[in-house]
Amino acid sequence: MQIIPLSEGAFTIDKTKVFIPFEVGKDELQQRHSGSLLVEVQPFLIITSKDILLLDTGLGFMQGNEMQLHKNLKAHNIQPGDVTKVLLSHLHKDHAGGVSYKDRLGRYHLSMPNAIYYVQQSEYDFAIDTGFPSFMTEEISVLESNTQVVFLEDTEGTIDGYIHYKITGAHSPHHQVFWIKENNETILFGADDAPQLHQMKHKFVAKYDFNGKLAMELRQQWWQEGRQEGWTFLFFHDIKTPFAKNTAPAS
Repeated sequence: MQIIPLSEGAFTIDKTKVFIPFEVGKDELQQRHSGSLLVEVQPFLIITSKDILLLDTGLGFMQGNEMQLHKNLKAHNIQPGDVTKVLLSHLHKDHAGGVSYKDRLGRYHLSMPNAIYYVQQSEYDFAIDTGFPSFMTEEISVLESNTQVVFLEDTEGTIDGYIHYKITGAHSPHHQVFWIKENNETILFGADDAPQLHQMKHKFVAKYDFNGKLAMELRQQWWQEGRQEGWTFLFFHDIKTPFAKNTAPAS
């Protein structure tokens, strides 16, 4: 399987939940607001023998008259119409802002015109009920009653025989993670349950998680399982390490 990170850049975010572009390499103490987090926003493209998979859709920002997500795809010689499946971990705006785009008449369209989108029904309902600032309901409501969208109703299951999904309820109440398995290779996309490499290596309870203790325990569990089975981990919010394997020797 081929892994292609689709970086949208580094950002700071604080309790206002506004993503502010950040230029890595400058004086961070001067640029960053007190109490803010420094994160990458990084969807992933996974090319398998069956599919071109897009894992989450990023912020959905525009660059000129084109989505940044579309530009990033084209930079790797992938057209938006080539993507066959979109797997959505959850619908927070930094992970689902690129689900759709608005045309000149103000109508929203799915950003990947030929893809099947997979989203948890419980996550969609929660997002619509909760709304701003965590969720951009106007952008994600295009998912409803759309023939390209599969609403998953089981807490755990399999897509097309090789993609396993499971609701964890760790970072957010209906957050799900994905394992993609092909040719004895396993990729884990933990999204915001496992957003950065350093969180896998150290016990860390985040105040911004719905169930921080559970998220920490899952990261510990997955890191050990991944070492034993040779998983590749994708890190949506890691500035330096988009993906990695746990190659540390057993303790």
